[in-house]
Amino acid sequence: MAYSLRQLQIFREVAQQLSYTRAAEILNLTQPAAFAQVRQLEDHLGHCLIERLGKTLYLTQAGQIVLKAAHRMLEETANLDMALAELRGLARGRLRLAAVSTAKYDIPARIGAFSAAHPGIEVVLTVGNREELLARFLRNADDLYILGTPPEELGAAVERFAENPLVVIAPSDHPLTRKRGLTMRDVARYPFVMRESGSGTRLAAERCFAEAGAVPKVRIELGANEAVKQGVIAGMGLSVLSRGTVALELRHGYLAELDVHPFPIIRHWHVAWPEAKRLSLAAQAFLDGLMGR
Repeated sequence: MAYSLRQLQIFREVAQQLSYTRAAEILNLTQPAAFAQVRQLEDHLGHCLIERLGKTLYLTQAGQIVLKAAHRMLEETANLDMALAELRGLARGRLRLAAVSTAKYDIPARIGAFSAAHPGIEVVLTVGNREELLARFLRNADDLYILGTPPEELGAAVERFAENPLVVIAPSDHPLTRKRGLTMRDVARYPFVMRESGSGTRLAAERCFAEAGAVPKVRIELGANEAVKQGVIAGMGLSVLSRGTVALELRHGYLAELDVHPFPIIRHWHVAWPEAKRLSLAAQAFLDGLMGR
């Protein structure tokens, strides 16, 4: 074999990032070094793998074929390293997780438990919104994906592992905090601070309003749960968020959970991965932990 696994690793990162500069930063290389390794791989294979049109990189047909093979070969290599390490009683390797931003309040504790049981495994967690995770899913950039709504349209294997109740929140001094049996029409009279369009939390909230024949008054859209919480605390409006996201603020009285039918809406956390993907030993161990197996 005239090419190396290192060259495949560098090519895979460049292909996923579609940027020599970003790939080099991730791999702790210089940009010229990353470019040279990909060029050497192309020379060995006798095919152009990446072409540049203007300022944008594109995978050629050969590049797409090699990228799929690189994923398989590098994953098998990682599994081999871990399997041999386990024979010595020491598991090592890397686990790549991606989670929607709402899950960042729950997942760190689970990663902590996993790391305590498998101290030799490096865990890399990427946090983003749903659209960002689906894009990563399509690129096969990670081992496992944590989402509220599973990516059913993408050919995913999915497991449900925990409840994720959504609640309506308000500033602690809001007049609705003293009322019981509120309806969606009641809260629709007040302004709302919402997550950005496309987020799973917002989609669930809009579905509740639509089913009640009401429309929320969206005063402002914010792209992060922390910003939404601060907006509600500041009196900018009501909101719908995961109870886990606001647990600390509810406990200390900065926010209040409103008694609104049909809330709390019991959603669930799901872990997903491409159904054709063979999970690494580290990913399988983390999955087993999530599922209590």
